[in-house]
Amino acid sequence: MLVRIEGSDLPGREFGPACRNVHVAVQRRDRPTELLGPHPADVPSVAWELEVKATPVEGGWDLKGPYVQGRPGGRFVYLSWGTVDERAEFTMFRRAKLWFDGIKPGTLAAAVEGGLLVGRLGLSDAQGSPLCAAVRPPLIEWSNA
Repeated sequence: MLVRIEGSDLPGREFGPACRNVHVAVQRRDRPTELLGPHPADVPSVAWELEVKATPVEGGWDLKGPYVQGRPGGRFVYLSWGTVDERAEFTMFRRAKLWFDGIKPGTLAAAVEGGLLVGRLGLSDAQGSPLCAAVRPPLIEWSNA
């Protein structure tokens, strides 16, 4: 199954007094320096596509894959915020956890059947800073289209 994460309302390339050239990317499980699709934080929108395996479990589905973090019943994807220096090195300063536990069972079942789960979210918090911490509905909208 494909999980597509679509982000909008990015916060910009500067954060606080020390963070310049801010980017956002998906972090690989157990490899925090391996990032999928780093994007500058001043573009209109971003998107990532992750291959996941959906396995039936009692009461629903368990999603696994190289970019899926956590244990069964507590799966999520990390969006990592970081600065990129002149050597193109990414230094993380915060993360957002996009939790799968907020997906409605019917939405997840339809996504598994159709092969596509889409998460749409704004990437700036209420103060205009990079979104961080736990992200569940209504901060993210999960759908099967």
